[in-house]
Amino acid sequence: MNINLTLIGQAISFAIFVWFCMKFVWPPVIAALEERSKKIADGLEAANRASRDLELAQEKATQTLRESKEQAAEIIEQANKRANQIIDEAKEQALADGKRLRDAAQAEIEQDVVRAKEALRTQVSALALTGAEKILGASVDEKAHSEIVEQLAKEL
Repeated sequence: MNINLTLIGQAISFAIFVWFCMKFVWPPVIAALEERSKKIADGLEAANRASRDLELAQEKATQTLRESKEQAAEIIEQANKRANQIIDEAKEQALADGKRLRDAAQAEIEQDVVRAKEALRTQVSALALTGAEKILGASVDEKAHSEIVEQLAKEL
């Protein structure tokens, strides 16, 4: 065998093998590599999007939490104001009720004083008539001397 012919045969075989690989083997390998590369790029893009979405969600959650705290503080402040207002109204109502009760008691006391004075006047006038009868020794007619008795009762 001739070495040159062997080398030429091997070169031709190698060329056919290279052509076969480039025609039938290489495209699916390149396609698989490109598909894998695309999947990796898509995965990285999805990870970046997820990271951005997470940051946005965290910012939104922080903002919502801040707004909720502000609303809670506002509600508490309004509740405190309303509580103070209710307390003030209750104080004013209690003072008004106390004044009304005091005025009613004062009016009742004044009425009792007037009744007591009237009762005392009638008793004093009866005593005065009895005393006058005893002093004069005669009966004093209350109807006849009603003016004098009234005047005497008013003076007492």
